[in-house]
Formats: sequence, C-alpha cells, structure tokens
Amino acid sequence: MAQGNRVAVIRGIRTPFAKSGTHYGRLTALDLGKLVVSELVERTGIDPKEVQEVIFGNVIPSVKAPNIAREIVLGTGLPRQIPGYTVGKACASANQAITSASDMIYRGYADTVIAGGAESLSDIPILFSKNFSEALLSASKQKSVGGKLGAFRKIRPKDLAPEAPALAESTTGLTMGESAEKMAKENGISREAQDKFALQSHLRAAEATASGRFKDEVMTVVVPPKYETVVETDNLIRADTSLESLARLRPVFDRKYGTITAGNSSPLTDGAAAVLLMSEEKAKAAGYKPIGFIRSYAYAGMDPFDQLLQGPVIALPLALERAGLTLQDIGVIEMHEAFAAQVLSNIQWMGSKKIAEKKLGRKEPVGEIDPAKINRTGGSIALGHPFGATGSRIVTTVCNELQRTGEQYGLVTVCAAGGMGVAMVLERE
Repeated sequence: MAQGNRVAVIRGIRTPFAKSGTHYGRLTALDLGKLVVSELVERTGIDPKEVQEVIFGNVIPSVKAPNIAREIVLGTGLPRQIPGYTVGKACASANQAITSASDMIYRGYADTVIAGGAESLSDIPILFSKNFSEALLSASKQKSVGGKLGAFRKIRPKDLAPEAPALAESTTGLTMGESAEKMAKENGISREAQDKFALQSHLRAAEATASGRFKDEVMTVVVPPKYETVVETDNLIRADTSLESLARLRPVFDRKYGTITAGNSSPLTDGAAAVLLMSEEKAKAAGYKPIGFIRSYAYAGMDPFDQLLQGPVIALPLALERAGLTLQDIGVIEMHEAFAAQVLSNIQWMGSKKIAEKKLGRKEPVGEIDPAKINRTGGSIALGHPFGATGSRIVTTVCNELQRTGEQYGLVTVCAAGGMGVAMVLERE
C-alpha cells in the first residue's frame, strides 16, 4: 500500500449478532444491512454526499434483492447517485468487500467508501423441485382454469417437497462440519482441545461484553416493524458454560467417532457489519482520526479434497511478505472461528516445517502462534457467524484492539468454503 493512497479505517460498526430464528427472525439481510449502514453514517458524521461507493458481502442472496449493496443505498437515504455492488466469497465476503474498496482508494478511484456485509440465516430461500417449478411456469402461461390445473397433472407428492440451499461443498459433497471432522482426525486435534478453545471464546466474549469493550462497535437495534424488541448485545454468548457442560454435548457430524459438537462450532447467525474507509489524505483533511490502516492482504485457494479450511495458512505468508513483516511483528491476532478444530488446525500448520515445505514451497514455517493470544474478545464460536458479515466484524475488532493495546500491527485470517482463505495485515498510525 506504500506506493499509493494509504487506506484508513475510520470506524466500524455492527449489529448485535443473533442466533438465527430469534431476534431478527423476520428480517432480511437487506434489512440488517440498512440498519448498520444508517448507524455507521450517523456515528461517523460523514456527509452522505461524500460516499462514492457501497460494497457489501452476502453469501445467500435473496432472489428479490440480489444486489443488496445498491438496495442499501436506495433504502437508507444515501444519495441515489452512489453506486453499489455485492460480492460473494463465502465466509470471506466482507473481507473481499473491504479489500475491493481499499483497491479503489489505493488507485485513487475513490476516497470514501462504505464496505461490509450482511447475512440472514433466518431468511434463506426455499426452492421448489424442478418438476414443480416447471409446472408453475407452465400454469402461469395458461389462460383457462382447466389449462392451469392441467399443468399439474404429472406432479407427484415427492415433487412438492421444498429444497433448502445446500451447505455442502458441490465438489466434495461434504458439509463444512464434515470437512472440519476430517481436519480434526488428520491433525490429531482432540475433543478436549476443541472444547477448551470454545470455552475460551465464550468466556472472553462474555468478559468483553461486560467490560464495555464492544461499546464502540456494537449498535443497539430496535427491531422493525413493530419496534417492540430492543437488542443490545449478542445472544449467542454462553457466559455460564464450562468444560463439563461442553463435554456432555454429542458430536454432530460423525456421531460415533466425531469430536465436533454444537459447542465447539460457530452457530447459524443473523447480523450485519460495516466499516467506513477513506484515503489517509481525505481522512486527515476532514479531521478524522482513523482507528487503523490496511497495510496488506492476500487471498489463496487450495484443493477442497485436501483440508478444506486451511486456506488462511496459504494466504498468510503472502500477506506478511507484502506488508514487509513477520509473524513475530504482529501484536493483535484475530482468526475466524468456524470450528475450534479449524483454528487449531490452522495454527498447527502455520508452525509446521513439513507443511511449509510440502504445501507452501518454503523452507521455514510461517511461525508459531499461541492459541491463548488470539481473539482477545472471543470469536465466532461465541459471538456468532453471519457468513457475509464476519470479516467486517473482525477488521473492526482488530483496529479497536490496536488502539486499546498500543500494538502496532494486527492480523486477520478467515477461512472460506471452496478451500479459500484470506489474511489481512492492519496497522496503527
């Protein structure tokens, strides 16, 4: 980033994250996105006319509003001249939105961009079978009642069964959880280690909430349309959990030999998050004090038949090289917690010389990471994981932690479906 306009993170905000089907059960990703962008504009005091683009991540798009970024512009009172586009990169979608915005600013194509993501797992599209869909289409073209009824004459009861979007990989046929079980077995990640890590996530998230550490990044949501429910904190954190209670949970994906449970996995979650990005020059001219700067990033992909969620390990050394740093220079580390087994597997691979030589083509490993030093305010296991929004939450948290701790450099890693991963390096002024 040193050769172009340095990209400043002015502020980040998110809705409280909620278990799907609870507080936001009647809201869409678009609804959540509009809420968070409106709050971001309000808290930063940015003149809406200064915003030049809105970029949002979303993994399970609505057929009614597939480009929620543009719909957010139109639904929040932002000037209608502002364009917007939506990106999908699985769990790294918000990261892609942020880095795409960064590229625009770096090249001088824009100086003020809103980026983030939203997801509603309470509002997933339910599909009809192919036969029933064809019958509906045929009936819509008929003019007589008899013709419309006749279009359904070949429909059988099995054709009426709805189909929800699959959470399995189209290439491997395995769900994320099944792939994580494979990683746990191949890497020797024990059930006890996973449960200990999950407990750490919940206790840290509970402590961060109680101490007010999330005050600057979590908004209050008065849930429309009745405005009777007020949501101020994430509702997935289990402050009263223990190793004993986690140990009693049964494996979900491999019921006989598995180690992955609902307790050491991230839950299905609704929520939205967004950041305001500016060029350093524009931020200083406007009197803003950035909470961080984007120093570098890298994306990577790997064979999903191998270990699906190890993408961050491939991306990390590239991001560090582009930043001119080593892992030892990083003071704040936030790793997305899809599963405790995934985080612990990522850490294991990062410290492995064998993996460095075999998978990365490097003589030395990326570096050792102490699991106790990451995710100081908890992670996705405790806070939740709205697919399209998580990357923005983590970027905001890292920047705020850099400010709080005085550390110079922070790291974000996120694994994603399809064998992808992202690493981002952030810095404090």
